[in-house]
Amino acid sequence: LKRRLEKCNQDVLEYVDEFREFSRMVLSRLAGLNTDKVEVEREVENLLTRIEHAQRDIDYFRSVTDSNACMEVHEDLLKQQLLEEAEEKKRLKVMFNASCDHVLAGIKSLKVVKKTGGKHGSWMKDPGKKHGKIYLLSGPVNNVILEFANIMTFMENNQTLKARRVPLPLPWEGTGHVIYQGFLFYHRHGSLNEIVKFNIQRRNVADQMLLPGAGRIPAYQLSPQTKIDLAVDEQGLWALHAEPETGGNIVITKINPVAMAVEHSWDTPCSSKDAEAAFMACNTLHVVYNSPSGGSSRIQCVYDVLDALNAYTNPGLHFPKRQGSHSTVHYNPKEKQLFAWGDGSQIIYKLHTKPK
Repeated sequence: LKRRLEKCNQDVLEYVDEFREFSRMVLSRLAGLNTDKVEVEREVENLLTRIEHAQRDIDYFRSVTDSNACMEVHEDLLKQQLLEEAEEKKRLKVMFNASCDHVLAGIKSLKVVKKTGGKHGSWMKDPGKKHGKIYLLSGPVNNVILEFANIMTFMENNQTLKARRVPLPLPWEGTGHVIYQGFLFYHRHGSLNEIVKFNIQRRNVADQMLLPGAGRIPAYQLSPQTKIDLAVDEQGLWALHAEPETGGNIVITKINPVAMAVEHSWDTPCSSKDAEAAFMACNTLHVVYNSPSGGSSRIQCVYDVLDALNAYTNPGLHFPKRQGSHSTVHYNPKEKQLFAWGDGSQIIYKLHTKPK
């Protein structure tokens, strides 16, 4: 009886140990299930959102198809529409070319203004304002703008101490932001294609918009941190991005900065492969290419949205005296200069132009 009791106690102890091990295993599996549950819920929410967007697109295309199927276009009406479209295109050409009678013929010189910040960033002036303030936006993701009174203040050694710090309620993503008419326009971090319009003086978000088709792949292969690159020229605000449907070629979109709405869009033959940056000047896209290891930057694709030039040219314009890569190249239409960020340096390129 005593031996049996001892064996029973031993069996109980072994059972307790097995039960504890089993409990630990069950708890660990439950923790894994909770993680999987959260992930599944997130995937289901994303799927529901995509289904909702797809349903909206299906309803839209169905309505367009139904209306087109029931529409009988009179020959005279069709001619009138074609005439109106031709007149509209002519009007746009006159408007765009009114202040653009020159084309880029070369890059004359460079000046390294300052070396501050990391590899990625952008700096600029507001071409729509009379003041000479300098704005510095450092990093591919951040939420603080540094504002300097002028270029001399920016060039001082202790320049960060004299800067006015402007915090953003929503952080930016990439380096494709611009300042225009007192507003900062930028791609919102964490969003696919949301562009934010921020009032710098009032420090509040003035408006927002979505840029159709953008945000899925980088605008430039050699600058993967930038999905949407905003640009300003003599004609106003533009957005540059690449799409898988275009084979990775760059798409140009004209944006109305007041209404925050798309005015028109153009598919270009300019590839985003081996591109590091681009800029608009006189309604013409200029794409800057380089080698993946960094070398001499060059403009190898030019596309005029109005076909005033050849729709696609390869001028082979090289940037002078510098080896490296650019995180940003932005055109200032007021000063006819490029404001670039190259390997942590803030650079100004002076341009050589010729009559169109």
